[in-house]
Amino acid sequence: MGIFLGALDNPIMQDEMSGRQQFIYTAKQMGRRSWTSCKTFAVMGFIFSAAECVVEKARAKHDMTNTVVAGCVTGGTLSARGGPKAACVGCAGFATFSVLIEKFLDRHN
Repeated sequence: MGIFLGALDNPIMQDEMSGRQQFIYTAKQMGRRSWTSCKTFAVMGFIFSAAECVVEKARAKHDMTNTVVAGCVTGGTLSARGGPKAACVGCAGFATFSVLIEKFLDRHN
């Protein structure tokens, strides 16, 4: 993700930069964006895994409900800075995405 998005980022002074300077700027942007994406996916994976483990341990069941709750917790947590409405949308969106992935992988019968 970071490599792709970093490559699309154009410098403000593009007309005044040489080809080498543009290449260096783009490479740095790609590195920064890649690192940011890496941290975001790591946090997302940690929250989802922790929430799913806690819910599964508390319920003593391995089913789709664990995935829905973990997705909701993850989406709500990641979007909580945007306020309650954003947290609710994040909760619903990530829970839906989690269920679709589970259905695609067919982990629960």
